[in-house]
Amino acid sequence: MNQVFEFQSLINRIISEQNFRKQPERLYAPIEYVMSQDGKRLRPTLTLLACDLFDGNVNDSIFPALAVEIFHNFTLVHDDIMDKAPIRRGLDTVYKKWNSDIAILSGDTMFAMAYQYAVKTNPSHIAAVLDVFSKTAIEVCEGQQLDMDFELRDDVTIDEYIRMITLKTAVLLGASLKIGGLIAGADEKAVNEIYQFGVNLGIAFQLQDDLLDAYGREETFGKKNGGDIVANKKTFLYLKAIEKANLQQQNKLTALFQSTSILAEEKISGVISVYDELNIQKETELAMADYYSKSFGHLSKAGGNHSKAEVLKQFAEGLYRRNK
Repeated sequence: MNQVFEFQSLINRIISEQNFRKQPERLYAPIEYVMSQDGKRLRPTLTLLACDLFDGNVNDSIFPALAVEIFHNFTLVHDDIMDKAPIRRGLDTVYKKWNSDIAILSGDTMFAMAYQYAVKTNPSHIAAVLDVFSKTAIEVCEGQQLDMDFELRDDVTIDEYIRMITLKTAVLLGASLKIGGLIAGADEKAVNEIYQFGVNLGIAFQLQDDLLDAYGREETFGKKNGGDIVANKKTFLYLKAIEKANLQQQNKLTALFQSTSILAEEKISGVISVYDELNIQKETELAMADYYSKSFGHLSKAGGNHSKAEVLKQFAEGLYRRNK
């Protein structure tokens, strides 16, 4: 795993060398604030690992990797406004620390910055990289809209939910890997397989995020517990509970999600008590394991350098065991 740490250190060093201190200060201060935080750097690390997997020049993938990371952080800034989330990574969110108007404008600037970094790709790969990048940006927005739509519906299915998180979360992991493969000059089959590795990894990653939101330790997870419940999000946990529940349990869950007067703490504890009755934590862990297994199948089909594929597999297994 030394290679992973090397790449993460490289990404952090290059991000620290970027000049985000510009004028007007209130536009750029939030960008510096976000980009200087200790994030996982998961997506840019995957870009570098995929490029390395196919024996490409990792230096050629650095700027596209930064584009992916800046884009990802832009989505978080805007998501936090829509979710009214006060904390991320254990710190105040941009909209909480400044205000929603500044968060919107700083996020828009980050979106434009991401393209500035993407076009620093080796000229022979710019068209392919921008095509993946633009397609993914649109899909992420589609996923976010579906997420908001689901808050207003009582008939969301688990299949619909998986489709939503595929768009909102998983395609960006797939794109991160695909961009690395394209820059390395991998063939079409390999690029498609590494993309599917990322998509399935991303679905499992989001299911784990759902689980941590309900059951994770707040001081470790870096976000308020039960945020999805308070926001009435139809997560996998909720949908699986509705599927398994008897009529009394269904009515309780529905009443808790529809209530506008109940205290947040009471709502969270009430919902989780039903989850516990139905063993939803275990159900979610089984679904996660299934998608992680599928991801490894695609990784094995992608080919590339065998020892470097093992590094990617170990990295994915580390995500499977994460607690934040």
